[in-house]
Amino acid sequence: MANALVRELERDLDNRRDEGLQRIRRTLDSAQGTRPIVDGARVLAFASNDYLGLACDPALVAAAREGAARWGVGAGASHLAGGHQAPHAALEARLAAFVAPDARALLFSTGYLANLAIVTALADRETAVFADRLNHACLNDAVLLARAQHVRYPHGDVDALAARLRASTARRKVIATDAVFSMDGDLAPLPALLELAEAHDAWLVVDDAHGFGVLGDGRGTPSHFGLRSERLVHMGTLGKAAGVAGAFACAHPAVIETIVQRARPYVFTTAAPAMLACALLASLDLIEQGAARRQRLVRSVARLRERMEPLRWKLLPSQTPIQALVVGGNDSAVALASHLWSQRIYVPAMRPPTVPRGTARLRISLSAAHTDDDVDALAAALRSA
Repeated sequence: MANALVRELERDLDNRRDEGLQRIRRTLDSAQGTRPIVDGARVLAFASNDYLGLACDPALVAAAREGAARWGVGAGASHLAGGHQAPHAALEARLAAFVAPDARALLFSTGYLANLAIVTALADRETAVFADRLNHACLNDAVLLARAQHVRYPHGDVDALAARLRASTARRKVIATDAVFSMDGDLAPLPALLELAEAHDAWLVVDDAHGFGVLGDGRGTPSHFGLRSERLVHMGTLGKAAGVAGAFACAHPAVIETIVQRARPYVFTTAAPAMLACALLASLDLIEQGAARRQRLVRSVARLRERMEPLRWKLLPSQTPIQALVVGGNDSAVALASHLWSQRIYVPAMRPPTVPRGTARLRISLSAAHTDDDVDALAAALRSA
């Protein structure tokens, strides 16, 4: 018989299901791609962040295979305790040269860890972190871990942020924002945010998980806007457009060295396998040469938006691969995703707390690997719902 603690958990789980908030894991029986086998069925998928279609690229697979043969499949230790191998060092140098040649880059196993490390290295109890209300959960958790004051401002509202900065008496200030917002697909007003950072002597921490590889000729959202600054800390992930796994921070060398010396999420984490760094070096070659892939992605975004008008649901403004179709209620979003699934089209339904209450949505993720026919099939299925 279950004890009281277990029964409490079971009641909470039942409540989540009744509110339409239960999450379900689907299992891929194939590699990533636009037509993977999911839960035993071949589907047309718009669920992956593999924006450039690199996750299964033969060049990356070959580089990983060769890397495993030479370097093994595990790093064995943290970067500071014997796990930092030559491919890691080569990838960090290559990332810095590509993203910001006057900066330094540092590798992490995940973007979540990278943001925890960056914010905790720069912020403490005497710091105020000014955060867009729609920031990713890892930036919010980073502020909590740093024990800093968490000052949130309405999404994209530069005037509200300016007022909060003027009113702050914190000894140190950090502005933290997603670059491309993962549930809406819109861009942060980075030029205006950097102006405010300059005016208030603040750091600007940019989570570019969904911009690196796609925007700014692949260099990311700061490059898209032509931004360079010693107070800019650029975090990019390597498991989305780059097609592999991990993340990096790119910033002034003093910032990076501070992270190395002080950030517990970096110091106490085993390094990612060097074989992944080998694959990522091959990925960077394709990202640098990836203008055609990015142009294909831009065309697919435009085609989808054109063919989805008019629909009775709201398609949020976005020129990125993330296209958010706001349905409203949790059950309605799940029903629409189920309708698509019945036609062998996989688009996940996003519900609170991932998105604000009352804005449950389908998050459509486009890839350079999608064809015109793929895009048209999705639009037709939505029109038939």
